[in-house]
Amino acid sequence: MRKIKLSNSILIFVILFASFSRLIPHIPNFTPIGAIALFGGVYFKNKFHAFLIPISSLFLSDLIINNFFLIIDNENFTWFYSGFLWQYLSFTLIIIIGIYNSNKFSFKNLLISVIGSSIAFFIITNFGVWISGSMYPKNIFGLILCYTLAIPFYKGTLLGFLFYSFLLFGIMEFLKVKIISKS
Repeated sequence: MRKIKLSNSILIFVILFASFSRLIPHIPNFTPIGAIALFGGVYFKNKFHAFLIPISSLFLSDLIINNFFLIIDNENFTWFYSGFLWQYLSFTLIIIIGIYNSNKFSFKNLLISVIGSSIAFFIITNFGVWISGSMYPKNIFGLILCYTLAIPFYKGTLLGFLFYSFLLFGIMEFLKVKIISKS
């Protein structure tokens, strides 16, 4: 696949647009966060930007969701929520997966990356729920119970990762074709 230089402003616009789609009502876990991470990892040439821009967009949308939609704490502004560390850790891993695949991008590799990323997100974030929370016993049975009860939510995660990944990557590949045809 021919590499086309895309302006960072186009990439940032697409990421911010996707980030704020989290504000639209949706089924549980059907969000663009995994797609944004893969997208940033693949398309940003500057690896610092590959991490900074997607993570900043997640943080900004988290601030809005946690303080204006969910209102976690009525008295204080919520900068970080319970479990944010595990979500951001998984997000960082997904960016690394995107960077690793940036030189061999294809829609087949995208599908494999999306499925692998959604599984990694599921494993990391639910491990975080188990280890950080008080809902489950801190033994192997508690961990298994945590993962078992989270399985119904994986459907939304996988569907969100698939939908938004193919949307974001499809938009960028369409723009590449438009740029090539004008060259």
